Amino acid sequence: MTERIREKLQILADAAKYDVSCSSSGSQRKNKDKGLGNTGSGICHSYTEDGRCVSLLKILFSNVCIFDCSYCVSRRSNDVKRAAFTVQEVVDLTINFYRRNYIEGLFLSSGIFKSADYTMERMLQVVKKLRLEENFNGYIHLKTIPGASQEIIHEAGLYVDRMSINLEMPTEEGLKKFAPEKTHGEVQKDLGIVRDRLIQFKDERKIIKSVPKFVPAGQTTQMVVGAHNETDQDIILMADHHYKEFKLKRVYFSGYIPINDQEKALPVVGSAPPLLRENRLYQSDWLMRFYGFEATEIVNEKHPNLDLDIDPKLSWALRHPEQFPVDINRAEYRMILRVPGIGVRSAKKIIQARRFGKIHIDQIKKMGIAYNRAVHFIRCADTPAFVKDQSPSQIRHQILQTGQSKYTQQLSPQLALLF
Repeated sequence: MTERIREKLQILADAAKYDVSCSSSGSQRKNKDKGLGNTGSGICHSYTEDGRCVSLLKILFSNVCIFDCSYCVSRRSNDVKRAAFTVQEVVDLTINFYRRNYIEGLFLSSGIFKSADYTMERMLQVVKKLRLEENFNGYIHLKTIPGASQEIIHEAGLYVDRMSINLEMPTEEGLKKFAPEKTHGEVQKDLGIVRDRLIQFKDERKIIKSVPKFVPAGQTTQMVVGAHNETDQDIILMADHHYKEFKLKRVYFSGYIPINDQEKALPVVGSAPPLLRENRLYQSDWLMRFYGFEATEIVNEKHPNLDLDIDPKLSWALRHPEQFPVDINRAEYRMILRVPGIGVRSAKKIIQARRFGKIHIDQIKKMGIAYNRAVHFIRCADTPAFVKDQSPSQIRHQILQTGQSKYTQQLSPQLALLF
């Protein structure tokens, strides 16, 4: 690797670290014709000290940008060193890093230089060279450039595993304030192009045997959290809308990192990114996708912001004491899932176990649930007939006193919901 390529890599990899939407693929691209790589059900990740994903070869094609979004490190008014790869340089880096077992795939984004189509065409050339000339079958995640033509997006989708495009800000008000050259409508138009194409290919597979793959791992989006004064309700309802309207695989929340001391309306440089709030949003996202919660159950006009001291599932339970206690031996699976301390696997174990007899306290403790938390919300076969009722505030205080809340804040959003 030449010194110039090394310098470009340092600049463009560092600029790409603010994009958190490079998750595992869910794609099944098989190796063929003695090519390079295999895309399985997931991609291995590594994380920085602040918990941000830096897996894959995660780079920008260029950090030159014609836009001036206040919260972006690559904005045109920012005095940073600029660089851009050539198409062949990105291809060579990907192949060489893969052969050295440094990476399992490529995450490619870019600043917008000249125009959206011009930028997207260069990125398309990269993925086509990797697939067609290098016979590379590893995972590729490509960021769609807002405003790119439908034809380019359609062609790109035939070569990549996942595509994503950032909503940037949760509200139009925030977007107009900090990124007036962008609109949610433009992003939603591009999300709709991919969604409609996915539906078309799915329908064609019912009658045509050999239909090419198109973005097999689906599409995602990302929102910056904490740069504007939006509520958690604004963020979660926006995420819920995009899940339902555009069939997204994931919505990512990126806690704003202060990088612009010129824009006084933004959080000041030196303040910590809102990582705890970001974690609570991911937990809420998990509840919507896997626990059967509606967005309005988690946040609403009466409770527009998440409780940072406790996870959103516990918060919901404390606000709805009329739903509890849940009889473990009789309740539906849906209701068992809503018990704080019981996750999806534990709920399935409970349903399976009670087919063979009544479930007792000692059994429930062995099923992997957080009993110290769940005990306030459940009844087992041998739960004493008379138990002194506690108010929601007393239950909250007791759980916080045990230190469980502090412990779960250190876990991933997925694991935290199990405790």
